[in-house]
Amino acid sequence: MVLYLRRIVCQLLVKLFAIVLIVLNLLSCNVFSNNEILPYYNSQDLTPSWNIKNEHRITAFNLVDQNGKNFGSNLLNDKIYIANFFFTTCPGICPKMTKCFKVLQDSISLMNHVELVSFSVMPWIDTVNKLKKYGEENGVNPAKWHLLTGDKSIIYSLGRSSFFADNNKLTDSTTFLHTDKMYLIDKNQQIRGVYNATNMNDISRVLTDIKALK
Repeated sequence: MVLYLRRIVCQLLVKLFAIVLIVLNLLSCNVFSNNEILPYYNSQDLTPSWNIKNEHRITAFNLVDQNGKNFGSNLLNDKIYIANFFFTTCPGICPKMTKCFKVLQDSISLMNHVELVSFSVMPWIDTVNKLKKYGEENGVNPAKWHLLTGDKSIIYSLGRSSFFADNNKLTDSTTFLHTDKMYLIDKNQQIRGVYNATNMNDISRVLTDIKALK
């Protein structure tokens, strides 16, 4: 009888130990997923890297927003932001990007440290008034989402040299810049995520990655 009871106790202990291991494994997976370290994007081919010593940063810039106010990269210090490139008369991908960014804007409305930045790739057409009207028509909140215009050479240089935009092509400012990418930029002006700005699934991805950066 004693041996039988011992056998039962041992079996119960083995089962209990197995359950504990399963629970610990699940907890471990959850901890790592919630604290996932996002990669860095330091090269033209947008290959993710976890080598923080290779520090590519977005070049400082000074442009104008839809309210006619100077908007420089200094206003994004200590903030996370998502950037893309668009133009108001675009009939193709830009309306899709704008709809996705509107969803993103609403999702980050309570995140004081997160903002959106859209650079116009047709600044000679996208004047302040044009951007303001576009923003009003598309529900843009200028406190969270900045539509920027200014010197074409500055915008195109940012797009190609800083954000590695335009299908990874390094071309001059005479070649039109057009991309459906959006970029997650951390508080150190480093690229931490690259996504399809027309895809709602990627909107979910970038929101998850924002939480990881926090």
